[in-house]
Amino acid sequence: METFSQDFRAGLHDLMRWRRDVRHFLTDPVDEALISECLDTFHLAPSVGLSEPWRIIRVASDTARQAALENFKAANAEALAGYSGEQAALYASLKLSGMQDAPEQMAIYCDEGTEKGHGLGAGTMPEMRRYSVVGAITLMWLTARTHGLGLGWVSVLDPVRLNRDLEVPEGWSLVAYLCLGWPRESTLTPELETKNWEVRAPHLHVENR
Repeated sequence: METFSQDFRAGLHDLMRWRRDVRHFLTDPVDEALISECLDTFHLAPSVGLSEPWRIIRVASDTARQAALENFKAANAEALAGYSGEQAALYASLKLSGMQDAPEQMAIYCDEGTEKGHGLGAGTMPEMRRYSVVGAITLMWLTARTHGLGLGWVSVLDPVRLNRDLEVPEGWSLVAYLCLGWPRESTLTPELETKNWEVRAPHLHVENR
């Protein structure tokens, strides 16, 4: 069994603390080799039944990016309408997307109908395929951070509209729209906590049965 030093464990813990959802990006480009290195971590990720259900679309064209941005703006306006008073004002002040500045953008999908893996582990819990995609994204996120890159996950989107605009195959479900690039600043504190939208729970809730 592999063993790791205390320094390694401390470094890993620091890396997880420095992993932040970035929404403020510089427009500086990211080297293609570095992008490939981050994406290569998908090969290291576990997946249910070894199905590797992740499908990656790099949103590079002006047309596709503008469609995604308009999608976000519409969804964000709809979300804002669901709040009122001080909470609405606070929501309006939040920066929930780095889509206008991030040099790299990707839509990460799950192929719900993949035959790879022969359905192992997904018969009773088909959502395990999507969980596998989330796990792979986490590995890429941490890898990007080791290079000083930031990653932001945009969830204020209409997935049906995005699927149509990106012309994805039927049976693919959107898991994440990601912005990747160089952050304008590094911080240990989530922006939602800084803006007093929410705070982290002081303790982990664990129950015994």
